[in-house]
Amino acid sequence: MNVEILARAQFALTVMFHYLFPPLTIGLGGLLVLMEWRYLRTGDPLYESLTKFWTKIFALNFALGVATGIVMEFQFGTNWASYSRYVGDIFGSALAAEGIFAFFLESVFLGVMIFGWNKVSKRMHFFSTCMVALGAVLSSVWIIVANSWQQTPAGFVIRNGRAELTDFAAAVFNPSTVHRLVHVWIGAYILAAFFVMGVSAWYILKNRHVEAAKTSFRLALVMGLVASLLAPLSGDGHGRNVAQYQPAKMAAMEGHFVTGTGATPIYLFGFPDVKSQTVKGGVAIPGLLSFLVHRDFKTPVTGLDKFPRADWPPVALTFQTFHAMVALGLLFILLTVAALFWRWRGTLFEKRWLLWVFVLAVPLPYLANQLGWVAAEVGRQPWVVYGLLRTGDALSKSVTAGQVLGSIIMFGVIYALLFAVWLYILLDKIRQGPEPVNGGAQ
Repeated sequence: MNVEILARAQFALTVMFHYLFPPLTIGLGGLLVLMEWRYLRTGDPLYESLTKFWTKIFALNFALGVATGIVMEFQFGTNWASYSRYVGDIFGSALAAEGIFAFFLESVFLGVMIFGWNKVSKRMHFFSTCMVALGAVLSSVWIIVANSWQQTPAGFVIRNGRAELTDFAAAVFNPSTVHRLVHVWIGAYILAAFFVMGVSAWYILKNRHVEAAKTSFRLALVMGLVASLLAPLSGDGHGRNVAQYQPAKMAAMEGHFVTGTGATPIYLFGFPDVKSQTVKGGVAIPGLLSFLVHRDFKTPVTGLDKFPRADWPPVALTFQTFHAMVALGLLFILLTVAALFWRWRGTLFEKRWLLWVFVLAVPLPYLANQLGWVAAEVGRQPWVVYGLLRTGDALSKSVTAGQVLGSIIMFGVIYALLFAVWLYILLDKIRQGPEPVNGGAQ
C-alpha cells in the first residue's frame, strides 16, 4: 500500500463529503434573503412560511458542514505535516480569517434567524438572515483564498525551507482567487436553485403545498437561470487564467499532447491515451481552443509535450471530469431556459414530464460541483503547491500506510452513518413541508 495514494484518498473522501453541504448553504442563503425581503415588502404570509421552511433545510446543512469541515483541518497535522510546515504561515492566516470574519458572524446571527421569529422585529430578523447569508459567502472566500494560493502562489518568500508571508494582499488576491471564487459562487447558486426547484416540483406533482411550491420554483428558476448563464462566462475567464498560470493543467483538461505550430482544436469528448498521445474516438472543433485561450484561431496552445513527463497530471481523469462538468453546465442552461419558456407561456406547471426532470435533476449540480473540484485538484498534480512543493514531499514523515487505511475505514463508516442521518432528517423535513398559511390545507 502506498501511503501517498492512501493519504490523498482520505483527503478526497473527507473533502468531497464535506462539500455536499457548503454549496447548498451559500445558495440557500441568497434565496432566504430574497424570500424574506419579499415578505417584508408585501406582508404576504406565504413568503414568511417559505422562509421558515427553507431555514430549516439551511440549518441542517450548516450543522453538517461545520462538523465535517473541522475534520479536514486535523489531516493537515496528521497526514500532511510537511505541507503544514511549508505553508503554515500563509494557510494559517486564511483559516484564521475564515474563523474570525465569517464563522463567528454566521454562527451568531444563525441563532436569531432560526429562533428569533416573534422575538425580534421583522427588520432585525431580516438583518440576521442577511448576515448569515453574508457569513456563508465570506466563509467560502477564505477557503478559496487558501486553495487558490496553492494553485497560483503569490505574496511570499521561501525562507528556511518554508513559504513565509510577505504581502497579505498579494496572497489573498493571487492570480486565480477571483476567478475561482466567482465560479464557486455560481456553482453554489446553481445547486441551491435546482435543489429548491426539484423539491418544489415534487410538491406540485404530489399536489401538496402547491402555491408555496410554485412560488419557490419561480424564485429559484430566476436564480438558476442567471447563474447557469453566468457559469460559461466565468468558466471562460477561469480557463484563460489556467492556461496562463497552469498550462499543464489546461493541456490535460483538453487532452492536448502536442503543441504544434497552428490552431489548436478543442475536443467535445473522447478518450485520451497517454501512450499514443492521442484522443481516441474524439470529436473536435478545429481552432476553438486557440480562440478561447488567445482570442484568435491561429496561435497554438501549449501542449503537454512542453513539460517533463514527471510533471504531467493524470490526463484521463482530468479530461473526463472537466468535460463532464461542462456538459452538465450546458444541461442546466437548457433546463432553465426551457422552464422559463413555458413559464412565459403560462404552462410550466402543467408540464408534468418537465417537473419530473427537475425532481430527478437534483443530484446533478452536486455532481457538477464535485467534478469541477476533481478536475481542478487532480489537474494540479503532481504539485500540492504548484511549481514549488510536490504532493509526495508534503506527507508526514512518520505516518504509515496502515494508519491511514485504518482512518479511511473509520471515516468511511462514520460518514456513511452521518449521510444516512442527514438524508433521513432532510427527507423528513421535506415531507412535512412549509407550514400552512392561515390554516390552509397541506
